[in-house]
Amino acid sequence: MDSSIFLAKFWGWYLLIFFFILSVNPKRIKQVFDDLYDQKFLIITAFIAIVVGLLNIIFHNIWEPSYKLIITLIGWTSLFIGLALFSFPKKTVSFLALTNIKLVQVIYTLLFFLGIYLLNTAYGIVLM
Repeated sequence: MDSSIFLAKFWGWYLLIFFFILSVNPKRIKQVFDDLYDQKFLIITAFIAIVVGLLNIIFHNIWEPSYKLIITLIGWTSLFIGLALFSFPKKTVSFLALTNIKLVQVIYTLLFFLGIYLLNTAYGIVLM
């Protein structure tokens, strides 16, 4: 299986599952941000984000204007957020919390549509 299709399926399902869990249980969002103030949770989260970002970039660093660019940008975003959480934890958590408060509906709706787009591309449900 092509790595782009595999990652489109993975990220598509991940984004949809993430969207539905947070839609059903919005208190979980607040809990995650509260947990980021715990240093142990923050270090583990930063480490996981760095590893996921690096793996995504190593296996898929394709900069062509298609769904492949979205997958690449997800990897780079994960890497940068992980590095920022590890290097500048207080500033990064404050920035993420502020962004989440102001743009929560926009961000989660965007994640939903990105997940649908990636799954549609991977499975070819609707031909475009």
